[in-house]
Amino acid sequence: MNEPLLEFNAVDTHYGDLHVLKSVDYRIEAGEIVCLLGGNASGKSTTMKAIMGIVRPTRGEVLYEGRSLSGVSTAERVRRGIAPVLEARRLFPRMTVYENLEMGAYTRPRGPEFDEDLARVFALFPRVEERLRQLAGTLSGGEQQMVAIGRALMAHPKLLCMDEPSMGLSPAYVEQVFDIIRAINRQGTTIFMVEQNANMALQIANRAYVLQTGQVVLSGPSAELRQNEQIRRAYLGEMTVT
Repeated sequence: MNEPLLEFNAVDTHYGDLHVLKSVDYRIEAGEIVCLLGGNASGKSTTMKAIMGIVRPTRGEVLYEGRSLSGVSTAERVRRGIAPVLEARRLFPRMTVYENLEMGAYTRPRGPEFDEDLARVFALFPRVEERLRQLAGTLSGGEQQMVAIGRALMAHPKLLCMDEPSMGLSPAYVEQVFDIIRAINRQGTTIFMVEQNANMALQIANRAYVLQTGQVVLSGPSAELRQNEQIRRAYLGEMTVT
């Protein structure tokens, strides 16, 4: 079996005495879209913080391309090919769209690849190109999410870690964002995505994990999980007739 791109091996995390992730195992293969489902305070955002080095495991380890990320700084993780799309977008509101995109490439030397990645962002998000000189804080929520994804792509990642990409968006923008996630994946970027919109996430993901109170309680191919009665009741809003 090939080495996974990203792997959690029996990872525990704590905030002081609070035990958040409890012996969690994930495996993300290169080329996949994998989604992570769970309710509030289940450990989804802590998972993303552990990938980026903001939270350190108290037990177990996070592996990227077969190597432990223990002691590796967030900036170095970005250099190695992991880029985050943060929850609630977290743009620099008083900087222009172009300046926000530049920040995504801060770990890379400026050169022809920068221009190639910028062209890729513009191809995915024509509206972003139209708003380049506009202050990011003046954009709509959907436009800000496009810039946030574009900023992450400017790091030229192998792995895109997306924390609630549909949060706060109108239904029309939600559909557009998921179409773009598919397109980014088809271009060769692996995606690990935390998402509350289980219905949309399971439609585009290859596989999924379900977290409850810091533990993985279900995992498998998305098509199977969409048929799982527990998932249908808890995340898809469907009732079963008895």
